[in-house]
Amino acid sequence: MKEAASARGLDVEIAAYAAHEFDEQVGKYDVVLLGPQVKYMLASFKEKAEGKGVPVAAIDMMDYGMQRGDNVLDFAFSLIEKSGQPL
Repeated sequence: MKEAASARGLDVEIAAYAAHEFDEQVGKYDVVLLGPQVKYMLASFKEKAEGKGVPVAAIDMMDYGMQRGDNVLDFAFSLIEKSGQPL
């Protein structure tokens, strides 16, 4: 994602955290993407993030596995746009 953002000339902050850090980090970002290995936590995380207006979704397993950062970046932007946040 960082390489894709850089190639597009975008100034974005992309970070990765362990699942147990979710509550501490969720309000600091415009979107939260989960790796496929923690997809089972999606409903719980969505519920926690709802009050903060932060969309939460799981990254497509193929995009994750094939390291298609451009697709994941596009997905993140689509979630932000759907949430009504400015891009």
